[in-house]
Amino acid sequence: MSVIYLLLTLSILVAIIFFIAFIYSVKSGQYDDSYTPSVRMLFDDELVKEKKEELTRD
Repeated sequence: MSVIYLLLTLSILVAIIFFIAFIYSVKSGQYDDSYTPSVRMLFDDELVKEKKEELTRD
């Protein structure tokens, strides 16, 4: 029974460590996307045309 308590404690500790690492990476800007917005504006017209074509087919 003591092994269950040990494993439960270790798994919670590992989960907290991964959560802290995730929060740190988000705050440091690792997931910031500076490329997609500049490319998205080039393809906006095509997306609008495709949506209009889909609406006229239905």
